[in-house]
Amino acid sequence: MSVAEVVALGRTPHHGLLGRDGAEDHRAVQEALGLCGIHQMAERDVTSLSGGERQRVLLARALAQGPRLLVLDELTNHLDIRARFELLDLIRSTGITTLAVLHDLDLAARLCDHLVALHSGEVVAAGPVLDVLTPGLLREVFGVAASADRHADGVVRITYGAQPLALERVPESKVS
Repeated sequence: MSVAEVVALGRTPHHGLLGRDGAEDHRAVQEALGLCGIHQMAERDVTSLSGGERQRVLLARALAQGPRLLVLDELTNHLDIRARFELLDLIRSTGITTLAVLHDLDLAARLCDHLVALHSGEVVAAGPVLDVLTPGLLREVFGVAASADRHADGVVRITYGAQPLALERVPESKVS
């Protein structure tokens, strides 16, 4: 399938039982291709793309639906660091409310306004990034000595201790 065909699959929910693509569908696909910066590869076979390019195609397919909410699970998996940042910045630029599952704390801190931290399947903290990423939570949930701070450029960064994996586990009741 071509990139444009994959993105057009995002319009399927807007079709009736025997529906076909119309002008609105073509407009939505073109807009999504442009927004994701992949218009120039619209005719390429999707199997010829890099991992980062494929993620952009999948995001464009989602955007072609005209969503009010994006639900994304490990969207940066297997991407190099530049592709990760580009994809996260692209998602943020859409202005669409996004619920994302991320295991990479640095990326979560960069992308998110609010976090929900889970530990053993239970919510242990929820709220603004710096309210959740406390030294106590980072120690208890992730087993690392670390702190999070907003830098002058506005980006929240996590600073890890020299031996983050050598910590003793703190009892759950002591998480701050």
